[in-house]
Amino acid sequence: MHKNMEKEYLLKAVSAFKRRFTVISPEYKILALSSQLNKMTDSEIIGQHCYKVFYDRSSPCENCSVKITKEKGKPALMPKPGNFLDLDEMPCYFAYPIFSGNEIEAFVSMDFDLPTRGGLEDKLHRSNALLRNLILSSVDCVIAADMNGKILIFNDAAVEVFGYTEDEALTTLNVRNIYPGNQAFEVMQNLRSEKYGGKGKLKLYHIDVINKNGENIPIKLNASIIHEKGQEIATIGFFRDMREEIRIKNELENTQIQLLQAEKMSSLGKLAAGVAHQLNNPLGGITLFAKLIQEEYDLEEGAKEDLGRILKDAQRCRDTVKELLEFTRQTRHLMRPYDVNQAISRTLFLLESQTLFQNIDIERDLNSSLPLVQSDIQQLNHLFMNIILNAAQAMEGKGRLTVKSSLLSDGNRVCIEISDTGPGIPEDILPHIFEQFFTTKEEGKGTGLGLSLAYTIVKNHGGNIMAKNKPGQGTTFIIEFPIADMGNEGEESGDKI
Repeated sequence: MHKNMEKEYLLKAVSAFKRRFTVISPEYKILALSSQLNKMTDSEIIGQHCYKVFYDRSSPCENCSVKITKEKGKPALMPKPGNFLDLDEMPCYFAYPIFSGNEIEAFVSMDFDLPTRGGLEDKLHRSNALLRNLILSSVDCVIAADMNGKILIFNDAAVEVFGYTEDEALTTLNVRNIYPGNQAFEVMQNLRSEKYGGKGKLKLYHIDVINKNGENIPIKLNASIIHEKGQEIATIGFFRDMREEIRIKNELENTQIQLLQAEKMSSLGKLAAGVAHQLNNPLGGITLFAKLIQEEYDLEEGAKEDLGRILKDAQRCRDTVKELLEFTRQTRHLMRPYDVNQAISRTLFLLESQTLFQNIDIERDLNSSLPLVQSDIQQLNHLFMNIILNAAQAMEGKGRLTVKSSLLSDGNRVCIEISDTGPGIPEDILPHIFEQFFTTKEEGKGTGLGLSLAYTIVKNHGGNIMAKNKPGQGTTFIIEFPIADMGNEGEESGDKI
């Protein structure tokens, strides 16, 4: 009686145990089970292979504790399931042999698979949710695709840069289509090479991609190939949009060039002023002695005419020196009421005797009753010099230059039109002529800053500048300035060119 009660209590203890006990034959067939499995009856379980019932496999699990116990003839304790991510290969947790004499009759498997599996699934679910949030909130575009190009991950930043919705990307977009030409093939080649960070990796790779609207976007790409069991199964890339970085870099370079240009202009101005002062003395001597010869000697008419030409040319040289000194005079940048016609006339006076202008007819149509413009005289000098030189170069030193000034019908703005008879500006180039570094001149003959600086000067004065043309018939630059507020006699300019 005592033995029967002992067995009964042992059986009750086994049944009450929260983990599953399974008795398994050396052939991996289930001989006994402590609890039901998925409402299956004993007849559906007993005598069946454990790996088929529990895991729907055709052979024992690689990490099966029963298998190891069978091989070693002693109990086997397997690593906790948390070390494994493949839920279909979860091992039995603990097994030990049942001996009949010296022979192993069966094995007991204490299978912790069901509860630990559920905990691991929950843990994986939380980890996957965190990983997804990290990817979606990344400031860089994150795109993952299988080896056929089907997109698996397309985060919020990718949606913003490429213009596709996440649903569009996941259902209809192939990752190869975001690369121009044959670039997708080249990316994969480089990924499989050792050149850019080692085999299977691509670090700091610069490339252009194409968004939904067909726009080319410069990108810095970091990518890698994902492997599983030695096979390539996917790629993942982190795409950094370089447009803003390139814009800032260009602005910094432009600022540096403008500073160097300003420094060069300042040096040239000082040099010109020094040369002009040096020329004043001999010019004064030429004028003085020519007048003395005229007054003290009775000369033939031809000699008098020659002296008259000397005096006239000497005076012209002195006028040029005077204008050059005024043009290059270094002052504080002051905004004050100024006559635009005077700035135009000074510029034309300095340029019209130059070789480039010898075969150019200059027509002036300046409104003498123009109101004054609140302006910085040095900036106006640079503005008109740039525009007029541009016109002369466009005509290749031969044609007609027309400069016109007028008051617009609103009575609040002065308009200056500078027209040439050159070939005109092609329509595809016209919208870009005021952009920094844009030039149609041969390399080494232009920096692309002339019209950009002209645009900046006009905007600093609260004005507008535009160009229009008839291809093959010349170009007209139209500049508008607001008239001066005569109650404001002068203020220091905030922007310096």
